[in-house]
Amino acid sequence: MRAILVLLVLVVVVAIAAIALGFVNVNQTKTASLPRIELKGGQAPAFDVQTANVSVANEKTVVSTPTLKVEKPR
Repeated sequence: MRAILVLLVLVVVVAIAAIALGFVNVNQTKTASLPRIELKGGQAPAFDVQTANVSVANEKTVVSTPTLKVEKPR
């Protein structure tokens, strides 16, 4: 993995040196532009959702719960 990283760094350094010393000349032939998009009318989807009725009620109930006793080791 290190060898690949070192090789990649070496290639980048050589490319920068070649451009800086004039061995490679880069000229822009076309200017960049954003794509043109035409927006026409559309329609959002419609949904008909039917859900169940939920009712919540309270009821008093006695529930026995276990007790827990913790003692420190001696």
